[in-house]
Amino acid sequence: MHASIPKKLLALVVGSALSLAAASHVGAAQVSVAQINTGIDIDSWANMLPPKVLRAETPVPNLRLQPVSIYPEFADIFAQALQLDNVPGGVYAVVHRDQIVELKTFGVRSRADNQPVNASTIFRIASVSKTFAGSLTSLLAERGTFNLDDPVTQYIPELQFKSPEYATELRVEHLLSQSTGVIPNAYDNLIEAAYPRERIIPHFNRINPMCTPGACYGYQNVLFSLVEDVLHEKTGQNYEALVQEELFKPLNMHHASYGIEAYLANENRAAAHIRGRNGWFSREVTPHYYHFPAAAGVNASAIDLAQWLIAHLGYYPEVLPPSAVAATRERKVRTSRDLRRRDWRQGLTDAHYGLGWRVYDFQQEELIYHGGWVQGFRAEISYSPKYEMGLVLLINAESSAINQLTPSFWRQAFARMQAEQWVPYQYANQIQPVPTPINKPASVAGFPFGWCDTCLL
Repeated sequence: MHASIPKKLLALVVGSALSLAAASHVGAAQVSVAQINTGIDIDSWANMLPPKVLRAETPVPNLRLQPVSIYPEFADIFAQALQLDNVPGGVYAVVHRDQIVELKTFGVRSRADNQPVNASTIFRIASVSKTFAGSLTSLLAERGTFNLDDPVTQYIPELQFKSPEYATELRVEHLLSQSTGVIPNAYDNLIEAAYPRERIIPHFNRINPMCTPGACYGYQNVLFSLVEDVLHEKTGQNYEALVQEELFKPLNMHHASYGIEAYLANENRAAAHIRGRNGWFSREVTPHYYHFPAAAGVNASAIDLAQWLIAHLGYYPEVLPPSAVAATRERKVRTSRDLRRRDWRQGLTDAHYGLGWRVYDFQQEELIYHGGWVQGFRAEISYSPKYEMGLVLLINAESSAINQLTPSFWRQAFARMQAEQWVPYQYANQIQPVPTPINKPASVAGFPFGWCDTCLL
């Protein structure tokens, strides 16, 4: 007697079951966070048709299936890159639409105790913190809390340059878009010397910007952090509390926090590692950049940052409206120096800074990106609005091993999506219909009921 396949199940099987032929790449460290993010238990995918047999008359076996990555080789590439430099630990996550489709961990939180990194381990994410400042500011500006064109001196009158006219021309938007015109990384040396911000600000009256605000790029930490004053004056809340209320809590970023106290209070934290004569060794984190939370103050896990990407892909519109997200991606100033980044040069044709995010033209596609680097940690986060995909990378060492990983991932991901040969992402998700017929290989006549092994290579 043949099983009757419900129409809804068959539609899901056409996308999901086919795509799972590469399930052998799912390792023990992978976490199915469809359950965490969406409330859909992965067990509900059991009892589906085997991937190579899509016939209504086929009995449904007791088979447990999981999502498959668009780039299954990446797990090995990630592990090998970290192993080659003997990096203590790391984690990556891949999101598609409203789900984490892959999350894999590597190594240990600290060389001192050898506890393994897991999906909830927090890392310092350094300048990836700027993405929260840019997005929150865009959100509040859209609500009318303030105007991005407001003069900065309206909120920080003590900020002055050698020539007073430059300060009067500086706008809130220039802080977030790294277009203040000031020489890059101005007075970061004073951050590292443990100067508080109120002692650093008076030093700006000794210099002039390189160009008129808005006309050229110069990456900043001290000036970027002044957005905290703007938001505090307009909302009456301190910056960290505002991010918790507006972003961390409603986005279920349960492990995300600000500051060294929160970092040390979390037992599941990655330790900082720096390179010594005999390899990497752990050391205590320093508080210096934590004093500039908008620029570099966030602690977060891979799951937290995956949630952050899902919000930017449009799946939390009640928290981050699409218009606020789009505003962060507007190209404010060109960052031509990025075009010379060694591991990105193959495929990177243009680069800009938006509001707390970098905007790249990579492999003929728009890629939204930011990296972070602070003593003992590296972090990178990126997403494609067009293909509704994102990538999180976190490691607990200042290793160059991370440099090649994000561009490598997107070269492959974009190529496969552009060719429309990666079946899972065309058919697996029921949220949206397939926008156009795919250009399928000749061997897939009768797709989706035919089978094509080469589609998943």
